[in-house]
Amino acid sequence: MSLSAKTVNLAVQLGTELRRKNWHITCAESCTGGGLGYAITSVAGSSAWFERGFITYSNGAKSELIGVEEETLQQFGAVSQQVVEQMAQGALKAAGANVAVSISGVAGPDGGSKEKPVGTVWFGFALEDKVYARLQQFDGDRQSVREQAMNYALSTVNSLISTSTLSND
Repeated sequence: MSLSAKTVNLAVQLGTELRRKNWHITCAESCTGGGLGYAITSVAGSSAWFERGFITYSNGAKSELIGVEEETLQQFGAVSQQVVEQMAQGALKAAGANVAVSISGVAGPDGGSKEKPVGTVWFGFALEDKVYARLQQFDGDRQSVREQAMNYALSTVNSLISTSTLSND
């Protein structure tokens, strides 16, 4: 997998901020299939701030590995605010990290619906006891949607971390 210069720069920025705060990050990914973890670990020295991530492509993996409730999956579907919030919280707890990012979406070319067309991606961000969810609609083919999702996740977590007043000290 090759990463764009933008993705690499966002990952480097993330590592710098995490090291400064002495924080660790984890990720729970569905539609990006480990791409976010790959981007994070492409930065030399990332083992100082990234220990583990979760590729939870199936609903079963979401439930078994990071505690997403089956009822939530059935009621709202894997691509939903409720699921990414539980994914982020579950990954945060399972990894013992300070911050978690979750991603679940429809990368295409199949799998879209009228309610959730191809390019629909939900993001969850957990920092200690706060959880944020964001919805984005991306254009392009499968690879483009996945890359845009990784860049959005990195950019947003960078912003959240840099404005957080939480401390690990």
